[in-house]
Amino acid sequence: MKFRTAILLTIPPILWAGNAIVGRMVAPDVPPILLNFLRWAIALVLLLPLAGPIFRRDSSLWPNWQRFSVLGLLGIGLYNALQYLALQSSTPINVTLVASGMPVWMMLTGWLFFGAHVSRHQIAGAVLSVAGVLLVLARGELAHLQEMRLVAGDLFMILATIAWSLYSWLLTRTRGPDDLRANWASFLLAQVAFGVVWSGVFAAGEAAVSTASIHWSWGLVAALFYVAIGPAIIAFRCWGAGVQQAGPAMAAFFVNLTPLFTALFSLLILGEAPHFYHALAFILIVGGIIISSGRATARR
Repeated sequence: MKFRTAILLTIPPILWAGNAIVGRMVAPDVPPILLNFLRWAIALVLLLPLAGPIFRRDSSLWPNWQRFSVLGLLGIGLYNALQYLALQSSTPINVTLVASGMPVWMMLTGWLFFGAHVSRHQIAGAVLSVAGVLLVLARGELAHLQEMRLVAGDLFMILATIAWSLYSWLLTRTRGPDDLRANWASFLLAQVAFGVVWSGVFAAGEAAVSTASIHWSWGLVAALFYVAIGPAIIAFRCWGAGVQQAGPAMAAFFVNLTPLFTALFSLLILGEAPHFYHALAFILIVGGIIISSGRATARR
C-alpha cells in the first residue's frame, strides 16, 4: 500500500474520533438531535457551491429521490443522531468500541436481508467480535454479565450500527445515476439534502417532547463547524479516495483505528483514561474482524 493511500485512510478515523469527543463535550449545551440537524445543515450549505446544479429540474436526482431519501434517513438522519444520543450517557471510548463491531452487523444484515453468503470464518469472527462488544457493555465485569445493566448510550449505539449497516448495503446494492456518482460532492449532497429534511423532522419532535435548549457560545459554533467540515465532508472525501486505491477489504481495517484515537483524545482532552477491558475488547473486536475477512485477507 502506498504511503499516500495509508494517509487517506487514516484521516477519517482521526476525524471520527474527534467527532465522538466533540459530541461528548457539547452534550450539556445542545440537544443531541438538534446537534445532528445543525451539523448537516452547515454541511449542506458548504456543499452547495461544489454541487448545487444537482437541484436543477433536469437533474437525475429527482427521478431517484426515493433512493436518496432512504440513504439520507439511514446514514444521516438516524446514524449520527443515535451516536450523539449515545454520547449523552456513555463515554466516547465505549461508543467507538461498540461501533467497532459494525462489520459483524454488516455481515448479519447482508445475510438476513440481502442474501449474502456467510462462511464459517465469518461466524467465528462474529462470535469473537460480539464477545468484545459484550465486554464493553459489561464494563469489564464478566462475572456479573447476567446482571448487566446497559446504559441508554450503549443501546443507542447498537441501533446506530444497525442503521449504518443497512445504509452501507443499500449503498453498494443500488447503483445511483452516473452523473451524480461521478462527482463525490454531488453524490454526498444528494444524500445530505434529504438527510437534513429527516434530521429537521426529528429535531422538531425532540423539541416537542424535551425541555432541553441550546446554549450558544463561540465554543459551540466552533464545534458545529468542526463536525460539519471534518467528520462529515473531509472524512467522506478521504475515505472514498482511499477505498478506490486500496479496495474495501483492506480499507475496512482502518475503521478500527477510531477507538485508539478516541482513547488518546479522551485522555488528553476529557481526562477519561481507558481501562484494561477497553484494550482487551479492542483486541477481541479486531481479531474477530480479521477472522471474518477470511484467510486470504488475514494473510494480507
